Amino acid sequence: MILCVTGKIAAGKNYVCSIFEQGGWLCIDADKIGHLAVEQAREKIISSFKKDAEDLGICLQNQDGSLNRKNLASLIFPRPELLKKQEEIVYPIITKEVKKIISQNPEKNIILNAAVLYKTPELLCLCDKILFVTAPALIRFFRVKKRDGIKTKNIIERFRAQKGLLQKYKEFGKELCIVNNFTSMKNLSKSLQKYFILK
Repeated sequence: MILCVTGKIAAGKNYVCSIFEQGGWLCIDADKIGHLAVEQAREKIISSFKKDAEDLGICLQNQDGSLNRKNLASLIFPRPELLKKQEEIVYPIITKEVKKIISQNPEKNIILNAAVLYKTPELLCLCDKILFVTAPALIRFFRVKKRDGIKTKNIIERFRAQKGLLQKYKEFGKELCIVNNFTSMKNLSKSLQKYFILK
């Protein structure tokens, strides 16, 4: 089975994936692959967004020449047209790498851990089911604040960017399972057991 584990920022996708991993599933973290994709496309990204960044007084490079990911995020997340441009650069790389890992592990149950897998239909179509992890916005806000240490304004921008996320997945017509991650770990595990045999 190939399972898409998704949900809004700080809903607890990584923790849910860790439960499946304990049951022998292979987890492919699309965010981590995305970081590698950004690094591979670093020069193209810098050249593509240089003018936009300069116009807004945002520096995309650190002193050592590496890409400043936080500054890139502050540039593209509030601007849908720039976010789309970024996605067109990195998503083909992500798709290629994920498909490579899947082909190398034909005997494994696989999790694709990704918030916006619907933006890569080629990958979502490979999934048998979608597991959508939820948690209240306030809980997610404080999780992001503690975990990432980013400004409140930037958190709100990321929340807005994910508005209507569940509906996006419903439109694919795949079997959709929803679990709530805002009580106890025990309850979360019980919810997962309703849908999947984890061990």
